[in-house]
Amino acid sequence: MLEHFQWIPFLIAITLLTMTPGLDTLMVMRNAARGGWRDGLLTSFGICCGLFVHASISAAGLSVILLGSAEAFMALKLAGALYLIWLGYQSLKAAWHAKGMAIPQVQAKQVSSWVSLREGFLSNVLNPKPIIFYMAFLPQFIDPAHSALGQSMFMAGLHFAIATLWQGILVLLVNQARLWMATPRVARSLDGIAGVLLLGFGAKLAVSQ
Repeated sequence: MLEHFQWIPFLIAITLLTMTPGLDTLMVMRNAARGGWRDGLLTSFGICCGLFVHASISAAGLSVILLGSAEAFMALKLAGALYLIWLGYQSLKAAWHAKGMAIPQVQAKQVSSWVSLREGFLSNVLNPKPIIFYMAFLPQFIDPAHSALGQSMFMAGLHFAIATLWQGILVLLVNQARLWMATPRVARSLDGIAGVLLLGFGAKLAVSQ
């Protein structure tokens, strides 16, 4: 295995990547606002579980096949784009049908655990960008004298821990602000913004090369 100090660049890079606002951040905050801390944490767990899928694919060399096949990459890319567009549509639909309330409703919307996990997991797994990142980044830290799969899973585990911690902080912050976020005008605005951003992510993914 690599010396301990050689993991420092990986930890710095993966921490900066995790904290950079993007699709994962949007999904966690959107669902935490929708269903409270439980919904947000389950979504985060689903997202982070997807990291092990990307690490396994990268270690197995399937990323090379995927990136080398225009048809396979296009299919994955379009599947991910359509899923994001569908989520964006759902958010815009929620904003459109939001009803005015004289008193803010702070009760979290009841969302099944499966829905939260599925949304987080699929938003990550169907996004080809993590595959590209893992394929380009992880090999720099792989010791050829040891199992590539084991090392990839170890790095995915580190990424899992960092992402879980950061997204957990975001969930707590959103949950604390839910009284304000539950007011009709703010809730409608947040759903609308989330919907537009998700549609934007989906469209950008669909046309990316």
